[in-house]
Formats: sequence, structure tokens, C-alpha cells
Amino acid sequence: MSSLPETHSAIVQTIYAHPLELKSLPTPQPTPGCAIIRTHYAPIFSYTKDIFNGKRGYPYPTPLVPGSSGIGRIAALGPDATSLEIGQLVFIDSMIRSRDDPTDAFLMGITQGGTKGGAKLMKDVWRNGTYAEYVAVPLENVAVLNEEKLLGKLGYKESDLAGLARYAIPYGGLRDIGLEVGETIIVTPATGAFGGAAVAMALAMGAKVIAAGRNEEKLKGLVEQFGEERVKTVKITENVADHVGALQQAAGGPIDAVFEISPPMAAKSTHLKSAILALRHGGRVSLMGGILEDYAVPFRDIMRKNLVLRGKWMYERADLKHLVRMVENGILKIGERGGVKTVGEYGFGDWEEAFEVASKEAGWDSAVILRAET
Repeated sequence: MSSLPETHSAIVQTIYAHPLELKSLPTPQPTPGCAIIRTHYAPIFSYTKDIFNGKRGYPYPTPLVPGSSGIGRIAALGPDATSLEIGQLVFIDSMIRSRDDPTDAFLMGITQGGTKGGAKLMKDVWRNGTYAEYVAVPLENVAVLNEEKLLGKLGYKESDLAGLARYAIPYGGLRDIGLEVGETIIVTPATGAFGGAAVAMALAMGAKVIAAGRNEEKLKGLVEQFGEERVKTVKITENVADHVGALQQAAGGPIDAVFEISPPMAAKSTHLKSAILALRHGGRVSLMGGILEDYAVPFRDIMRKNLVLRGKWMYERADLKHLVRMVENGILKIGERGGVKTVGEYGFGDWEEAFEVASKEAGWDSAVILRAET
């Protein structure tokens, strides 16, 4: 077992929705089923500020160390670890599931989810996230990375690898609806971090993409990055008939699937309805967005065309393993190689500025990273 310091630095929220603080905390210690990771980098998503100022209303216990996924090295292991080794470079998977009931799940350092079991796990066991020098995570949430391939052969930086999180989420939805090589899929909206990642993922899976969005500059950037042969773009409008026609024209043939990743403020938009109406008979829809209100869908068309609508929260562990292999084998390019530029890298002491910058850099082509203190 590696020696751990008695204390470590962490960003802490003591009272829900109150300002965060940089504090010194007791360093977590390894127990059975646990790994202690020395955090190196963690992503900051565009809505992080609104989670912790209470605007999004996510339920979580306090005090809390925020931060979900991240990149780091194993610092210590519980006595039942058999394959993991101290010093390995790893991805920290924030989707923690109950070992005796996997439907009880929550996002470490973000939200306790929607079940009593998930709330219990977050409150009592795996509460704190990656905005700390050290974090305790379940052994099964540690994904070992091939350092020789990623940092050596492919030339990635560790900070690039923190971007794995943005691809894992859409990959979970795309695999859930069984996206196949040669199919055509609408990604809507496609200009945010997860939407842009969905475009990249769908292309890596062998599909053609219709990228829909309101920001024409960001749409143009997707074409420049991935090529006009396999990426077509459509500007979202609230005229359903026009929008459906534009989607179908861009496809130039049957549309097989829709990937939806809308933000909460899109609850009154008709873009999802238009995408559903544009589908072929027997098409599929993956619903992964953050819309919190009820949303009107074209029931008659869904019924008559035998459409399938599937909700998906995050991803499965097998999805993450496949994703890591896709990156290690060069099938999926992430970070700057995938068109995503790091526009800000901040230490713990600058968390407030980092959150602010992230809220303004919400496009598919930008990333903001938190760097653990050394």
C-alpha cells in the first residue's frame, strides 16, 4: 500500500447552493472495494456553476466535494484489489451503481440520482468528487488507460484524456439504440459539448450524421472538422414543417435514428418533434437531454410508424470499456486531435473563474479543465 498524506486540498461546499471554498481535508483511506486516486485533471462542464449555485436544483448532500469524472493515478488500493496496481494512469468513472441493485445509481460529486438507494450511497459511502487531490472510488469505477498508446504512440496529454467523459454519455445512448454502420442519425442539438461528442461518436461508429443546431458558426465547424461527406448540418427552426423538410433533404434518404441531448431551457422548442417526424418507419430515438418538463410528442406518427423512443441516463460500464478501446486504437479522436481546444486550465484556487469561463464556453469545440494542486 502506498503511503498517503494525512490531509489534502479540496474544493468544498459546506451548505447547499452556498459559495465553495478551498479547504484542507483528511485524506481518504482505502477500504475493501475501494481505490484512492491521486487526481490530476477533471473537466468542468458548462452548467457546473448552475449545479452548485442551486439553479439546476440537483439533489445532493453537503458538505460535498464537487467534481465527477477525472484523470489520475492510483495512490492506494483496498485489500481485495487483484488486478489494479499503484501508479497506473486511470479514468475515474463518476457513474456509481449499487452492487446489490444496479438500478440504484448516482453521479459522484454531482447528484444523488432519483432513488433512495442512490441517495444512501452518495450520502454514506461515495459522496465526494474529483475536485480534490485525492478521491475514493469503487474499484469497478477505475478504468485503466494504456499509457504507452495514449501518451506515447498517439501523443495525447493527460489533460486531453479528461475529455473522455463528454464522449461516454452520448456513446451510452447511441449503443442503447443499436446504431449501426451505414445508418443516418440526427443529432439534436449538435453544437454543445455532448452534442458535438455525439457527432464524433456516431461517425466513429460508422454512421452518417445530420447535425442540427441554432449556432451556424458551430455547425460550420463540425463540417470543417469531420468533413462534408458524412456530416450535413441543419439550422433548427420552430417551423415544424420546414424543419422536417430540411432534415430529410439533408439526409438524402431514410433517417434511421435521432440522438437528443437538449438543455433544460429547450422544453418549449419543437426541434425534437421535428426530428421524430423526419424518421423513417421503424426509426429509433435516444432521449438523453436535460429537459425537466413534460414534452409533447407526435403520438399518432410514433404509433403508425412503429417508432421506438428510449430514455437513457448516462451509460453502462461496458460502454466505457468500449469507448476507451476506441480511443486507444485511434478509432475515436478526442481533445485537440478531435477538434476540442482547451480554452482554460485552472488550479483549485481559481475555481470561481473556471466555472465562469466554462459557462461561456459551451460549444462542442472547447473545454475547460481543473488541474489538481501539486
